This record gives sequence, structure tokens and C-alpha cells, in this order.
Amino acid sequence: MSMPSDLEIAQQAQPRPIEEIAATAGIERDRLEPYGRHVAKLLPAADAAPERRRGRYVLVTAITPTPLGEGKTVTSVSLAQGMARTGRSAMLTLRQPSLGPTFGIKGGAAGGGYSQVIPMDKLNLHLTGDFHAVTAAHNMLAALLDNHLHHGNALDIDERSITWRRVLDINDRSLRHVVIGLGERQDGVTRQSGFDITSASEIMVILSLATDLADLKARLARIVVASTRDGAPVTAEDLKADGALAALLADAIHPNLMQTLEGVPALIHTGPFGNIATGNSSILADYAALEHADYVITEAGFGADMGAERFVNVKCRVSGLTPDAAVLVVTVRALKAHSGRYRIVPGKPLPEELLAENPEDVRAGAPNLLKHLEILRGFGISPVVAINAFPTDHPSEHAVIREIAERAGARVAVHEGVARGGDGATELADAVAEACEQPHELVPTYAPEDSLTDKLDAVARKVYGADGLEIAPAAARQLARCEEQGYGDLPVVIAKTHLSLTADPSRKGAPTGWRLPVREVRLAAGAGYVYAICGTMRTMPGLSASPAAERIGLDADGAVHGLF
Repeated sequence: MSMPSDLEIAQQAQPRPIEEIAATAGIERDRLEPYGRHVAKLLPAADAAPERRRGRYVLVTAITPTPLGEGKTVTSVSLAQGMARTGRSAMLTLRQPSLGPTFGIKGGAAGGGYSQVIPMDKLNLHLTGDFHAVTAAHNMLAALLDNHLHHGNALDIDERSITWRRVLDINDRSLRHVVIGLGERQDGVTRQSGFDITSASEIMVILSLATDLADLKARLARIVVASTRDGAPVTAEDLKADGALAALLADAIHPNLMQTLEGVPALIHTGPFGNIATGNSSILADYAALEHADYVITEAGFGADMGAERFVNVKCRVSGLTPDAAVLVVTVRALKAHSGRYRIVPGKPLPEELLAENPEDVRAGAPNLLKHLEILRGFGISPVVAINAFPTDHPSEHAVIREIAERAGARVAVHEGVARGGDGATELADAVAEACEQPHELVPTYAPEDSLTDKLDAVARKVYGADGLEIAPAAARQLARCEEQGYGDLPVVIAKTHLSLTADPSRKGAPTGWRLPVREVRLAAGAGYVYAICGTMRTMPGLSASPAAERIGLDADGAVHGLF
């Protein structure tokens, strides 16, 4: 008998009133701002202080994924429910799904099967409007910038230096490059621009990294949108935009309280992409969860080379928090793909030969698993390998993964959270609890005083396994400009494909003998980092030939269908 779909399972669930979920975590009712019966904004505690944080802090990451994803959110939810099943209090802190992937290839991001955050349809579709607030704030700044140019350009902005584009939370490749201001004189200054997806917005990252309202306002003021003709940075504060931006984000700064299918509290907040931006949920959600649970489980986007690297070198640098353990999600299908013998295409069935029992193909893809274990150990974090089990797996294939991971010194657990919920993740919960008791000290990849180029080189070599950098002349000039403007002490983020440790998505496993191509460098002064764009990375995705949007709709009773 086949299992119901994720949406069917979610819609058959009976969520508890959100006030009850809050009460189980010791959250006072007066801190809730309800959005219906099952979602609420969590307002800050009047006496919130760092010394109140008591929980263990667990990061969930993964090996290099296939285009289908390997189940980090499922594993996070499973682990939280497994913790509860074993008598430990737990909370989740997760990113909010972007409408782009939800209506595109990947689908929703609420988990799966019997390890989901509910209501699943609300989580994937708008939730409390935080993404729209970020979109409005970002585009407000763009409008004020162009309005300033139209009314005489008193700041003497060099139009060729403008880096602030517009954003939209829909995959739309036709907006990557646009010309604005066409028409009559009163229609604005004509110039080239473009759109990014909202998850790539610097304001989304600012919201995720802000430690309180004052910090949010200060970061918004520091956003750099362009330079003057003399080379000085032009900020949101210079354009008198920072107050309006803060006002638009007044509600969005508060995390959203939800629940899993088994009633574990989940804080859903912000959604920066892991291959373009920082790929982590908010610091404020982590702070709140650590006050109310023994174990706080948070997820970083894509593989350990992507979201986990930003978690360590950017997020933890701001939050002051140190993870106690990391969960590395691995699947049989991903390791078989890393053998180089199979090709997985989104929207098409997995190849029949990939589903056949073949432990040697799993072994052939193991270098990728071992590289990600090396990455986590390089950060000083104790790893637990979580085998996300699929019905098409074979015991012999799980045995190979366990053998390889244990030989590398990692704890290993198989979890069946999709099919069994928390009951299928008790082994994983015990393994993570043990790992949290090991001595640990966070080890950043580079020092703040290193040059920007040296920081990029350190990530390329120590994390990705590259032989160094290939920096395009334009990117070299942009790096020099950032240093000249006083931003050399900032951390770096590398925007690259999530489908490979390299910048080439076709290169699987753990490649050696390559260099990281840096083609463009941008400044995110408000968020507090400099980011390099590598390879053919796009900041506005496109839709596939058969996007999920074609299958999503409402039935006669107004219930959503087609989400997956």
C-alpha cells in the first residue's frame, strides 16, 4: 500500500492551537501575535538575555545534493520529533520556503511524509507575509534611488556603479536583465538594471542576521547601493531610505511559531538562499529557541560547503553562538550520483539502474561524503551521519555508508522519518545527544584581518578542495574597491552551484586539481559581507519546462492541491 502524499498527510492532521504549542515550550501567551489558529508571530521577551540560553545547538547540513535535494528539512523535523520521543525537549529553527522553488522545480520545503511542519500549505504559500515585506522594502530602496537620479542626482551618483537591483519572489528568467525608465522624461532615468529573487536580497540576509531591532535599523542604514563619481559609497541612509525600510519590516523581524505533525514547536523565519546568499534562518529565532528547549535544531542550505560554511564564518560570527554538533544528511541516491555513473534530472523518474541494489556504486560516490566530514571537522564540529532512508534503498547499501562513515570516525544513524515520523528517528536523536557531549571549539576558516582575496582563497582551498582562485580582471578591481572603501575586514560569501564542490555542476564526487573562477564581486555592507559570484551562477532562477505552478490549485472547498 502506497503512502499518502505529503499534502494529504498534512491536510489530514489536526494541529493543536498555537497557544498550546507555545505553552509546551514555556512561552508566555502575551508574547504571541496570532495569525489564525495555528501560526503566531513570536514577540521578544521583555527580559531576554544571552545568559538565559540553555539549549544544545545542532546544525543540520548535507553532502553535495542532487537536484532533488537529500532531505535536510525532513531530517531536521525527524530529529526534533525523535528528540521528543526520547524524552528530550526540542525546537526547530528553519527558513521559510521561497515561492520561486515552490512553484518551480523543487516544490515545497515543509519536510515530508510524517516529518513535516504544519499547516504545510500556509508555510509554503505566503505564511505571514515576511517575504512580501522584504520584497517591498528592497524595491522601495530601488525606487528611492531612481527617484533621486530623476530629481537631479544631488549625491552625484555614478549611474554605472549602481548595484542595487529589484527583487521578486518568483522564478522569472526574463527579468534578469531589463532597461528601466523608458518612455517620456517624467518616466525616470533610462538605465540598465535587473531583478534577483527575493531570497537573494541583501535585506533578507539582514533580517536573518539582525540581533535586535536596533541592529536591524543600523544594518539597513549601511546598505551600499552605488558609488559617487569620486568613488565614495552611497548608502540607504544617504538616500534617507532607512526609516521606511525599517517600518516595512516591523512585523517581519519577529519569528513565526508553528508546529510539526507531532506537536514539536518550530520557529520559521527568513529565507536567504544557500547558493546565492547565506542560507540560514534567523539569529533571533535561534536565540528564542535556545531559551526554551534542551535541543535546538537548525538547518543550513545545501551541502556543508555552502550553508554550513556561511553558518560558521558569517552567522556564528554575528550571533556569538557555537554549535554542539552537526548532522550530515546522506542518501544512497546521492552517493550513486557522485559515482559519476548516473544522471538525475528534475521532473523525470530516477533511472531504473540507479534503484537496483549496487553497494559498489555507493562506495564509488563515498569521496563526497568523506570530504564533507572533513569540512565539518575543519570547523571543529562533531559530525553525525544521518542516512535518510528511501523505500528503494537496500540494506547492503546502508551498510556500506555506515562502514565508511564509522571508519572515518563519525557516528552514524539511519532514520525513517518520512515513513515513521519521530519513531523512525530515535536512533538519530540518541547519536546526536551523544555527539553534543563531545568537547568542541568552533574554528573559522579565516581571520577577520585577512585580505578579501585571502579569505576567498581560504574557503576555496580549505572547504572546497580547490588549488586556488582564478580571479577575472573586473572582479579583481571590485575586490580592490571594497578594500579601498574600508570593507576589507568583512567575511566573504561565495555564490556558486550547490550541485558540486566546484563551480561546475557537472563535476561530482570530490574533485581535485581545479581552481575556483571568480567572475564578479559585490558588496553587502548592511548584511556585513562581500560576496563573489563564481561560474555561471544566476541570482534569478528560471522555470522548468513543466513547473510545479502548472499543477497547483484550489479544489471546490478552497483547499490547496498540487503542493509536494
